[in-house]
Amino acid sequence: MPERIALITDSTCDIPSDWIQQYDITVVPLTIVWGDKQYLDGVDLTAEEFYERLGTDSYHPTTSQPSPKSFLEAYQRAAEKGYQEIIVFTISRAMSGTMESAQRAAEESPIPVHVVDSRNNSMGLGWQVIAAARAREAGGNLEALLEAARPVRDQMVYYISLDTMEYLSKGGRIGDAVTFLSSVLKIKPLICVKPDTGTVGASSPARSRKNAIEGLYRQFFKQIRTDLPMHITVLHNAALAEAQALAERVKEEYNPKELFINIVSPVLGVHTGKRALALCGYSEE
Repeated sequence: MPERIALITDSTCDIPSDWIQQYDITVVPLTIVWGDKQYLDGVDLTAEEFYERLGTDSYHPTTSQPSPKSFLEAYQRAAEKGYQEIIVFTISRAMSGTMESAQRAAEESPIPVHVVDSRNNSMGLGWQVIAAARAREAGGNLEALLEAARPVRDQMVYYISLDTMEYLSKGGRIGDAVTFLSSVLKIKPLICVKPDTGTVGASSPARSRKNAIEGLYRQFFKQIRTDLPMHITVLHNAALAEAQALAERVKEEYNPKELFINIVSPVLGVHTGKRALALCGYSEE
């Protein structure tokens, strides 16, 4: 009998809900702290509700990683379902303490747990989980699942155009993007996630929304291998119309193997704010 391997990730993954169900992926939610209330990401507060409130609420929300107990409960449920091992893919450890919670919980897990630092977030994390899930579906063992995710992690290209630096600076997870702070009110920052370190980097900013989106498009396709089959997500923070236009352009000009649009989770939206747009994807080896 092949190994039964459970796949667990966290709520920053931005994997479409139908894929979560199709591939039997368990998602452990992070927490949004807003005033005196706490909300489980994607459970107590949807992305749409979050961005609508973000534009009007005087309180600035913060985020909190899952507790080791939350991960342990997920591990116990996996064991009860008959899984023999677990792979956990988490948001970059440079961005969150989520990985540490997963590792602490693994010490008490009833079955072996392998925790992987995705060195990314959103679909930069999600694409790795999907690659492992597809390898599992094809009958792969533990090593095959881990190996399927590795090149996806290493080759991930992820650029985000922010409408403002305000939210990222409040969150404190900006790496060398701090170079933008002196002109926060004058530019539309373009940032990226560095797949080798899992940190945030700065790219060329723009002075207008139109130029910002164009810069996002150019920089993304400058970095990704367009001569190979591409898997791409267009991500947005309550900017669906612009995301749809961007996706249509990607389809017409590059026709990737996979392409879809998704809204960004509230936990990530806390740091990137409304109207952010992103391109995230990788090319097959």
